Amino acid sequence: MPMNKAVEELIQRGVSIPCPGSVEVDERVVADRIAAGVVLYPGTRLRGAATSIGPGCRIGEEAPATVENCCLGRQVELKGGFFAGAVFLDKAAMGSGAHVRPGTLLEEQASGGHAVGFKQTIFLSYTTAGSLINFCDALMAGGTSRRDHSEIGSSYIHFNFTPHQDKATASLVGDVPRGVMLDQPPIFLGGQGGLVGPVRLEYGTVIPAGLICRRDVLEPHQLVSPPALKGGRPRAFRVGAYRSIGRIVTNNLLYIGNLHALKLWYRDVRAATMVGDPFTETCRQAALALIDGALDERIKRLGELAGRMGRSLELARSDPALALAPEQEAQQRAFGDSWPGTAERLAAGPDEAAGAADRDRFLAAWEKADRTKGHTQAVAGLAPEIKKAGTAWLQAVVDAAASPGEKA
Repeated sequence: MPMNKAVEELIQRGVSIPCPGSVEVDERVVADRIAAGVVLYPGTRLRGAATSIGPGCRIGEEAPATVENCCLGRQVELKGGFFAGAVFLDKAAMGSGAHVRPGTLLEEQASGGHAVGFKQTIFLSYTTAGSLINFCDALMAGGTSRRDHSEIGSSYIHFNFTPHQDKATASLVGDVPRGVMLDQPPIFLGGQGGLVGPVRLEYGTVIPAGLICRRDVLEPHQLVSPPALKGGRPRAFRVGAYRSIGRIVTNNLLYIGNLHALKLWYRDVRAATMVGDPFTETCRQAALALIDGALDERIKRLGELAGRMGRSLELARSDPALALAPEQEAQQRAFGDSWPGTAERLAAGPDEAAGAADRDRFLAAWEKADRTKGHTQAVAGLAPEIKKAGTAWLQAVVDAAASPGEKA
């Protein structure tokens, strides 16, 4: 099969294509955005004007791979599957059979095994997923290195769609303010298990293999035990008839607050370590756009939940089996009624003054940090008191975005 002109141009630029006739590059791909030394194995397809692939990347080594409008840093390995609208920072990796959709960000040395599904998924540095995993609509952090990393065991699922047919279900496994400092204990999610979103898990949490976790774990270093079996009979259920929504709303607000914190981290901190070559800077800009998209997604999903409160209250009034306690009714009514203002506040984000003193202290120290060995090493080299200041700044951003005074 003859090679097309785009493939020929990449070869002339120094891209390694062992079997040119088996590689497809569409006309929208910009040749200058594919670095010399990149390896495109047989069956690779590159699509989209936004596609950017940095030096040392290897695409399709194990199976055919389609890369569409993705941005890759240095030495990224996408071994096979479909990848669209995602950002992979230096040395991130995915096994074959992956299905990675828009809103996915894998930071340095984060990875997934084979047959992994991601969408609206954010892994901070070193986070590792095994194989046969579906982990959409979640942010995960933890660990200090590639050897000491947060882990998702194989055959794990994040359940992100409810019987009420809503997706206000994003889960925080770790968080941004501490997770970006790369000094927190790892989190372990054992294989053949799952999380029922939205949940929050603290650092050091261990969930044994085979366990479905349906609750928040807000104390660090906890081994989660299976819940006691309930002997009660089935109760009435109707799609759209919600009960207590406080935890769901709170967890969603905190997730949105963490996204605002991550956005500022990329804007104000990573700007100093993701410069010097066009591929790295492209990844940073793409990550910022991705985080903005994630904010839009989470606000949209929470808004859909707010829009269901009127129907939920109607069902509770019409069917005694679905009757709500007074506090539940007040909770739903307040959430639905206050949503327009809440949505506007969430979209605008926290005031720049949030955590300003700690921010200025952290950024002043960051300016003096040794960044010659890259971002993760620069962060690892910060003094503990400087990391605490950075965490305090980002936590103030989270708290301002998810203000307790505004919650339902």
